[in-house]
Amino acid sequence: MIIEKTNNNEILIRLKDSIDSFTLQRIIDYIKYLESTSKSKAKQSDVDILCDEINSKWWSKNRKRFVK
Repeated sequence: MIIEKTNNNEILIRLKDSIDSFTLQRIIDYIKYLESTSKSKAKQSDVDILCDEINSKWWSKNRKRFVK
């Protein structure tokens, strides 16, 4: 693996082709996540509460599909 910084404030990562595309996509998704949340002021506890609320609402709407 070779990591280079370019003059345009970009980072270039060169990998051997032995890394499977699924793993590479997961790494790219994680980097996108880091980039998109880098300026967030949300606390982890707030995110956890929001996730619990969303999951609870989703389960209420979809429970009948899974429990018979």
